[in-house]
Amino acid sequence: MIIQGLLENKVAVVTGGTRGIGLAIVRKFLEQGATIILFGSRQETADAAVAKLREENSSYSVSGLAPNLNDYTDVAQTFQKIIDEYGHIDILVNNAGISARESLYDYKPEDFDKIMDLNVKAIFNCSKAVAPYMRDSGGGCIINTSSMVSIYGQPAGCGYPASKFAVNGLTKSLARELGKDGIRVNAVAPGVTKTDMVANLPKEMVERISAGIPLGRPGEPAEIANVFLFLASELASYVTGAIVSVDGATQV
Repeated sequence: MIIQGLLENKVAVVTGGTRGIGLAIVRKFLEQGATIILFGSRQETADAAVAKLREENSSYSVSGLAPNLNDYTDVAQTFQKIIDEYGHIDILVNNAGISARESLYDYKPEDFDKIMDLNVKAIFNCSKAVAPYMRDSGGGCIINTSSMVSIYGQPAGCGYPASKFAVNGLTKSLARELGKDGIRVNAVAPGVTKTDMVANLPKEMVERISAGIPLGRPGEPAEIANVFLFLASELASYVTGAIVSVDGATQV
């Protein structure tokens, strides 16, 4: 049985919501009745994602913005605008992020800073900006995108797993701090997923990657989005501080 209307009358902000897992999350939430404000890296990409979604279903309540997630003032002003228009924010999905695979010998310090800024500082900025509104309205839900590398590490590009370890720490700490305000904080740690990057890889490379996954294939973005939906809904009303692995039991 498929449950419908899990997010009826909910307002959700999804950062990094223009493609890949982020767009799948936006689509899943819209299907369940939420009003979505998706954030993109540029206003043009946000507008393009909104147009695509409205072509799929003209009844979707979705809009797009492009604040600088590394600038707390810009983030706070953007959340204030959303509150002014909609009156409340019930769900925040911190999905925006970048990765890297350079070896330590080739890693530029400024590139390490860039990853930490978007993958960690942006989560802090958005969470800090939204928490008072959630508290004042009786609670809410924050979901962060982690990664399987936050558990296992990876053989190169140390900034990315370091940032995702930090995401896990933020998640667990904020869950403990904000629980008294009715705010649940969780994270989803996807494994190899069929985003555009994986879809464009040679078939033999995908087969090699899949060999380490007991389920025998990469995940679909919609399968990852299903877990975000569960955590955002009242079905997960007693779930907080969790890092949920969605990786097909990947062996590394």
